[in-house]
Order: sequence, then C-alpha cells, then structure tokens
Amino acid sequence: MTDERTVDLPGVTLAYRESGPADGPPLVLLHALGERASDWDVVLPALAPGHHVHALDLRGHGDSGRPGAYGLPEMRDDVLAFLDALGLARVDLVGHSMGGAVAYLLAQAAPQRVHRLVLEDIPALYPRPASALPDEPDEDVHFDWAMVRAVRAQLDDPDPAWREGLAGITARTLVVAGGAASHVPQERIAELARRIPDCRLVTIEAGHLVHGARPEEFVAVVAPFLSE
Repeated sequence: MTDERTVDLPGVTLAYRESGPADGPPLVLLHALGERASDWDVVLPALAPGHHVHALDLRGHGDSGRPGAYGLPEMRDDVLAFLDALGLARVDLVGHSMGGAVAYLLAQAAPQRVHRLVLEDIPALYPRPASALPDEPDEDVHFDWAMVRAVRAQLDDPDPAWREGLAGITARTLVVAGGAASHVPQERIAELARRIPDCRLVTIEAGHLVHGARPEEFVAVVAPFLSE
C-alpha cells in the first residue's frame, strides 16, 4: 500500500509517497528532471518489502510547491529538511539523473545522514554547451518550467566544488550506468565512480532511463546492495 502525503518545510511544501513496513530501514528515492515520485512505481514493489520507502516530488515537480527559487542546492536542502521533519537520522538514498546529483550533493554536505547511496546514470558534472529548451506547451504540465530553466543552467555550468566534493562522500555507493544507448557520457559516469571513495560501478545496457527500461535488472543490482 502506498500513501500520498505532504510535509511543510521552510520555504516549500513537499509531496511524497510512503510505502513499505514502518519498521523497515528508511529509503529515499529522488526522481529525474521533469519526473515525479510515481516514476519509481515500476520498481517500488520490489524495493518496498524490505524498506520504509519515501519517494519525493522535488520542489517544482508533481504535487510539491512551486516557490520560484530553484536549483540543485535548494533541492538538497529540501531533502535534508525532509529528513529532519520526519525524524530520519540516516537513510539509504537513491537518485536518478538530476535526483542523483541532488543525492550526491546531500551525501557531501551531510555524510552522516546517508548509509548507502545509489546513483543512476548521473555523471561527474563539467561545463557543457548550453542546452536548448523545448517550447513551453500551452497545457499544464506536472512541473514548473522556471525550475527546468534554472536547473538546466546549473547542469550546463556546474559549481566545480560539486565535483571536488565527491571525494568527501563516506556512504557505500553503487553507480548504475545506462551504457552506450544513454545520452550521458559514460566516461564521466566512470569518473564519478572513481572519485567516490567506496564505490562500485555497474552498467546495464538500458539507456538513460535504466530503472524504467530494465526494471528487473535494476532491482537485481540495487536490492542486494541495499540489503548488504
């Protein structure tokens, strides 16, 4: 059973989906840019039985607030405030793409809060040519376009400290790469894995949306790592 909840944090209200046994070890799932908590539903049945799972809508996404102030550090701080609000002292943390960047920024800033870390198809971030944004559609979407513009600008020109800070992550880490079909440079993902001290890299030839395209293979790798 999955319950949909909200929590009021400083500056934003976050929506989240809660499932799994209440006494299970806490697991927090962070989605990619433009996605929402329900993106994890395809793997949730296989992860929830062994964990108390919290899948978040990050600010500007889904049913969470749209405060107008956006960026990866703001999302990191929201997740830390979420852990404090729910009394979660230490969690396992899984992040896909943008959510992976948020996850590793959190693991840098508060290493004592992260037990195990799973990063799905997110590279060590370097400056890149500015990416073109599609035209905004007339109909409503489940994310704020102002958030997309702000986050894409940061991904195009990231703070070098985010890359250097990878060496300070103390959590046991699993990096899941999407292989040749992914648009993400796989050599940058390999670099990410090398920079994190206690880290293992696994490639699943699925493209960027690993857990969506190959859910059984994703779970076969991630579930044992989380239960070690």
